[in-house]
Amino acid sequence: MADKVRVIKEFDFEAAHALDGYEGKCKDIHGHSYHMTIVVLGEPIQDPGNSSCGMVMDFSDLKFLVQKNVLDIFDHFLILRKDSRFKGLESKNQRIRYVDYQPTCENMLLEIVSLIQNDLKDGLKLVKATLRETRNSYAEWHAADN
Repeated sequence: MADKVRVIKEFDFEAAHALDGYEGKCKDIHGHSYHMTIVVLGEPIQDPGNSSCGMVMDFSDLKFLVQKNVLDIFDHFLILRKDSRFKGLESKNQRIRYVDYQPTCENMLLEIVSLIQNDLKDGLKLVKATLRETRNSYAEWHAADN
């Protein structure tokens, strides 16, 4: 078995949310500048005839995967629970996304993990994902914990 290597790429996006039913400040619509880190584990390609020889995954392929599966549905969106008291704003704003969960940083990260895992090529494994809501507040997911 060849050595495994972790490939890490970071992403930034803007999004807003509201935590309906929560008693703190986050109950109302507010936004964050999110910072996300994705860590993929795999074996570097050893085929000298393959243009990706020596790579676990091309960074541009990881960027495309995250753009398509995550950023296209999170970046500059207002994320609300399907039963949100703010329902109806979509008539004034097209970038609203209703979800089946309370859109906390933790739950958003779990959805992001699922979306990425569903589109990874064979031989690659998502091993860690981090979603930073502020400079000093974030949620982290580890495959080893699940």
